[in-house]
Amino acid sequence: MSTIPACPVCSMENTYQDGDNYVCPDCAHEWPMAAQAKASDEGEADAVITDAHGTPLADGDAVILIKDLKVKGSSLVLKKGTKVKSIRLVGGDHDVDCKIDGIGNMSLKSEFLKKA
Repeated sequence: MSTIPACPVCSMENTYQDGDNYVCPDCAHEWPMAAQAKASDEGEADAVITDAHGTPLADGDAVILIKDLKVKGSSLVLKKGTKVKSIRLVGGDHDVDCKIDGIGNMSLKSEFLKKA
């Protein structure tokens, strides 16, 4: 098994090393090897959750959706530009818990949000 990590943007494992960077050929994302080593040293508990533009998020922040998101298991669609207030950061794949007016409690991925 390869020691090269999966892409942090698209989660594909088809990544390779290019000089001092890791590169994902699927989404063209590049990130420094030093940042990956630092993240693995800090562990999951100390990881900073960022929005789609790299801005750190904190509990209680307001965020805006940057793309339409289909709600799994229903016909609802969360529209681009929807503002979500008072988020709560949690661990895992869907790292933001929130309450959306008219829909209820949701878990979202921070890669589809931008800080308001």
